[in-house]
Amino acid sequence: MTLNSSLPKQLPSDLDVQRLPKHVAVIMDGNGRWAKQRGLPRIVGHRRGVDTLKSLLRCCKDWGVQALTAYAFSTENWGRPLDEVEFLMMLFERVLRRELQEMIDEGVQIHFVGDLEALPLTLQTEIQRAMTATKDNHTIKFIVATNYGGRREIIQACRNIASKVQHNQINLDDIDESLFERHLYTAGIIDPDLLIRTSGEMRVSNFLLWQMAYAELYVTKTLWPDFDRDEFHQALKDFQDRHRRFGKVN
Repeated sequence: MTLNSSLPKQLPSDLDVQRLPKHVAVIMDGNGRWAKQRGLPRIVGHRRGVDTLKSLLRCCKDWGVQALTAYAFSTENWGRPLDEVEFLMMLFERVLRRELQEMIDEGVQIHFVGDLEALPLTLQTEIQRAMTATKDNHTIKFIVATNYGGRREIIQACRNIASKVQHNQINLDDIDESLFERHLYTAGIIDPDLLIRTSGEMRVSNFLLWQMAYAELYVTKTLWPDFDRDEFHQALKDFQDRHRRFGKVN
């Protein structure tokens, strides 16, 4: 089954299949607070957050969303306590090994975007294995932003383009939005239509700064581990109630 050849499964009756966002991005905020409210270590919140992400990915697949991007680890997250950072790296690696076969079976095509060379070598190996094993899948794209920073991404694109100009590989007049996008981590991936942020924080936190130019923003006070299909349903309803004019006048 592919998104292009079959109707979405279990789509709520009050949603219009023709007006679903093609690409949803999520800032998964609130794992630590969720755990603290329950007197649990922060790592328990991160484990629960993985289950929430897996559920959302399946929901996107069932309902006909073509791509899901998750902000898993930012360039600023290295400033967290060392034991938490080490746990997150281990968790990413463990989840990839555990879930890879299911993603293959479900038709998930997984991408990782960010400065991946700074990650532990064992995690880099699992990332490359997962991307290679799922590259021919087409049911849904799952993009994981890991060691990702929007400003760093833009600076890196500028450096790469400047180097090509310096070496006469391209001319200054060749530089336009299309060329610039081809030098981003997300080259070849459509921009998000909808950004969901949990825990009520009203900021984008250096996430997909270029790609979010015309994304609709949906903020909920729900902490990420409690974000479920009902909450996602509400986010999609809110999205479909928006009038997307892209700077124009109807």
